[in-house]
Amino acid sequence: MRRVRYGVAVSLDGFIAGPRGEADWIVSDPDIDFSEMFAEFDTFLIGRRTFETMGKAGQGSTPGIKTFVFSSSLRQQDYPKVTIVPPDQAAETVSALRAAPGKDIWLFGGGELFRSLAEAGLVDTVEVGVMPVLLGGGIPLFPPPAPQLTLTLTKHRLYEKTGIISLQYAIVPPSAKGRSKKRRAS
Repeated sequence: MRRVRYGVAVSLDGFIAGPRGEADWIVSDPDIDFSEMFAEFDTFLIGRRTFETMGKAGQGSTPGIKTFVFSSSLRQQDYPKVTIVPPDQAAETVSALRAAPGKDIWLFGGGELFRSLAEAGLVDTVEVGVMPVLLGGGIPLFPPPAPQLTLTLTKHRLYEKTGIISLQYAIVPPSAKGRSKKRRAS
């Protein structure tokens, strides 16, 4: 089964975009190998607001990567290089993608999309690049109302040139949490 990996930049105070959706606070570290990172994926899952921001930057689609945009307002005929999916079909679409052969799936943007897919049990990892900035407000990493998720740290790295900290966590499935509680009680 393919993994869905939520990969995103986040401010130290937990925001993935500023109050007006801005991302100018995200710095790039020369030691981050973006080619290597992109090679792990063949599919992007993107929320409408993130997609529209990418489109303005000329990045509406990426060659060699299937892009699924979750939106109730965008029309497929206006965006032939991507697949537009109504949000009420997100769980069904992502379940089918996970079951199909291929590389990992990058949940690239959208705190609300992340929350809805996490609630459905369809996100396997949370991978954040913590930027050395405090925004004081904006779009949260995990917007309310959100369920509690238990995470297990699987990898971390400090990028000393910029102060970015990369943290990778596996989401502990609810069934596994129950088993670990039973083991501790024994």
